[in-house]
Amino acid sequence: MEKNQHLNPFQKTVVGVQFLFVAFGATVLVPLLVGLDPSTALFTAGLGTLIFHLVTKGKVPIFLGSSFAFIAPILKATELYGLPGTLSGFVAVGAVYGIMSLLIKWRGISFIHRLFPPVVVGPVIILIGLSLAGTGVNMAKDNWILALVALFTAVCVTMLGKGLLKLIPIFSGIIVGYVVGLLFFDIDLAPVAAAPWFSLPQFVTPQFSLEAVLFLAPVAIAPVIEHVGDIYAVNSVTGKDFVKDPGLHRTMLGDGLACAAAGIIGGPPVTTYSEVTGAISLTKITDPVVIRIAAVAGILFSVFGKVSALLKTIPAPVLGGIMMLLFGTIASVGINNLIRNKTDLGNTRNLIISSLILTFGIGGAVFQFGEFTIAGIGLASLIGVILNLILPNHTKVTHE
Repeated sequence: MEKNQHLNPFQKTVVGVQFLFVAFGATVLVPLLVGLDPSTALFTAGLGTLIFHLVTKGKVPIFLGSSFAFIAPILKATELYGLPGTLSGFVAVGAVYGIMSLLIKWRGISFIHRLFPPVVVGPVIILIGLSLAGTGVNMAKDNWILALVALFTAVCVTMLGKGLLKLIPIFSGIIVGYVVGLLFFDIDLAPVAAAPWFSLPQFVTPQFSLEAVLFLAPVAIAPVIEHVGDIYAVNSVTGKDFVKDPGLHRTMLGDGLACAAAGIIGGPPVTTYSEVTGAISLTKITDPVVIRIAAVAGILFSVFGKVSALLKTIPAPVLGGIMMLLFGTIASVGINNLIRNKTDLGNTRNLIISSLILTFGIGGAVFQFGEFTIAGIGLASLIGVILNLILPNHTKVTHE
């Protein structure tokens, strides 16, 4: 932790840009997959991080980037309600965070754990990963060579990488896949040559859609729980207790306001990035100022028109190869959540809750209320929460 006190402004800037590099691949991957502007995602990641730091009094060294939990819901919501309507759903996600913030301040963190126990959160995370498996395979099958090159690179960096390299498997896979595509396949670089050096991100104004709000708001359940886990992880890395100061209610509110801001200007919902927390742990540089420098760097990168144009030329199979690893990993995180918390699926109540979450989500169940529709991950999450609250729990505690 001592390193913080030995960094001059130039060194802090270098480290801040390095931290942005760690988050870059994941942050731009989400908009590339769902049809949003990657420059806008960079802008909203930087803006959201600065909002978070403002709300948390500049005390918590956390970077906010595009959330993978919303990829499948965004794809479906955009198809059903259009992009402006979907953006209003992102604002609603921010409102869910705000409500959770109020509940934490009122009732404490135990209330959140009661509302979203592992038997709900684990299957929801599994569902988020599995619901996108087909998309990854479909994107990869147009050129399996490129897909496997990107996938193999990401796996190798994850398994064998050292230092900061180990923290950027997504970015590494995309770069190597792209280079192979340039050398052996046809990638049209004309859009990059034609793009201006400097241009503003593609800001889009939301249009209120109650259907999109009902569709997307329940998806916030998994990121809300992920947020709590990330704050405790940052506590461990820094040796401080941010749950108490500035308070978990403030970190939750900061995350929610950042999500709402993203929706207002056309970016994907954001979430706390464990990759950057890993970089903090590795470098022992915990100064929140460095994270704010990374945020400003993200905003500056967002106005480089050629960067956005270059990102849009990444071949779909390269992205598909990365997705195959990424979304399988998300599903595995859900399974690990159940195992780590020793969730007993031999318990009939737990079995029913987890089974119905997966069945409704993967099966594509849709509930309609007049003109309003709720489906997919949002519906499955809502069902899980309701079942957890109403089903009697007859579990007997045994002591070995």
